[in-house]
Amino acid sequence: MEKHIQLPITRETARTIKSGESCLLSGVIYTARDAAHKRLCELLAAGKPLPFDVKDATIYYVGPTPAKPGQVIGSAGPTTSYRMDAYSPAMIAAGETGMIGKGKRSAEVVAAMKEHGAVYFAAIGGAGALLSSCIKKAEIVCYEDLGAEAVRRLEVENLPVVCVIDSEGNNLYETGRKAYLDSLG
Repeated sequence: MEKHIQLPITRETARTIKSGESCLLSGVIYTARDAAHKRLCELLAAGKPLPFDVKDATIYYVGPTPAKPGQVIGSAGPTTSYRMDAYSPAMIAAGETGMIGKGKRSAEVVAAMKEHGAVYFAAIGGAGALLSSCIKKAEIVCYEDLGAEAVRRLEVENLPVVCVIDSEGNNLYETGRKAYLDSLG
């Protein structure tokens, strides 16, 4: 059974989402990969305002392909998340509550999630065309010079994700693997 989540995700809502839960996200998310994260964190470090409000924001680690005629966006599959690990603790401290990507996260990111109340979702790698069908509107917010890696504001409807790491630090990559190995006897 999927858990329907209306975005934005508050810190309180983040604390109700548990590792292993399948979720359908609807509302506004932002896109950013490592080049954009670097710029955003430089602004944070300098005490300057960000080009969008990260309070309760969910950021999807994606660099979508160009949209074909009649489409809102091209293929939009997740990027490997560890590329954002150097920046994620600062973004979480600034208010980010949700992250979408694929793959493991560092101990520092998990510690920030636990301290501030944030969750990490995995989207299915290799299913970018399917995921893009959940995106109803896309517009560039900033860093257009980064091309596919520009920060975009997306309106999504029932974007399928799985909570991999919850705000308590429970990690499906660890618990799922252990459960599988235990089932082998």
